[in-house]
Amino acid sequence: MDSAVRNTVREDFLHRLSEGRGLLMGILNVTPDSFSDGGEHYGLADAIQHAEQMRLDGADIIDIGGESTRPGGEEVEASEEWRRVSGTIASLAGSGALPLSIDTYKASVARQAAEAGAVVINDVWGMTRDPDMARTVAETHSLIVVTYNRGEADAAIDLRNDMAAFFQDSFELAGAHGIPREHMILDPGVGFGKTYEQNFGVLANLDVLVDTGCPVLVGVSRKSFIGRLTGNPVGDRLIGTLAANLDSISRGASILRVHDVAEHREALNMLAAIGKTK
Repeated sequence: MDSAVRNTVREDFLHRLSEGRGLLMGILNVTPDSFSDGGEHYGLADAIQHAEQMRLDGADIIDIGGESTRPGGEEVEASEEWRRVSGTIASLAGSGALPLSIDTYKASVARQAAEAGAVVINDVWGMTRDPDMARTVAETHSLIVVTYNRGEADAAIDLRNDMAAFFQDSFELAGAHGIPREHMILDPGVGFGKTYEQNFGVLANLDVLVDTGCPVLVGVSRKSFIGRLTGNPVGDRLIGTLAANLDSISRGASILRVHDVAEHREALNMLAAIGKTK
């Protein structure tokens, strides 16, 4: 993608974020083994069709992933990850229908995706796994989703203090590489390096992220903590997902990363309609 066109797409997305309404990030996993939809959109035609359906359903951005980040998921080489996502990114970026995000913690994949047109790098390791990620974000002028991920769960930590310290380190890393604060989006990292109880705790303490002034992304869609609470299998976790996401919007979240776009758009429209009557 031409750099000037990409810059326009990025700035338009940032403007929409600044308007304060909840945006929806549609999940597009082009993997054989993702926990919820692995294999469903593995082929290029299926992936493009699903992305278009999410656009019609009300998605604001599409998040494309080529490696499952579920617990126990198989790690793939960067070359294979890029092979999985490259065609989809090229096709969707070329259409210009929606801005694109690349769900990866590998700097080489992130760089190639940015060059192909992705404007957001969604790193579930928050620039801590690949030492080249921060430089890649800076050099490609990408937006970066920084996920609170300690790697291993520790039930003994003070969650609020630990989150605050983690993101302070992220800001310092970003500053050292010249990444503007306004290019950072914070994610509480539900399901990553947390106990069952801490998944609820980070959502309850979302103000720690909101108070930094950065946009906040929440990704709880169909995750296992919802299944553990409700007893429902992956395909029957919409109600729990909606409840957690609407609560997050009320606490200041800006972006919801979801599988079920149409249902979330309807719920957000209802919230907006109620809000306008105040």
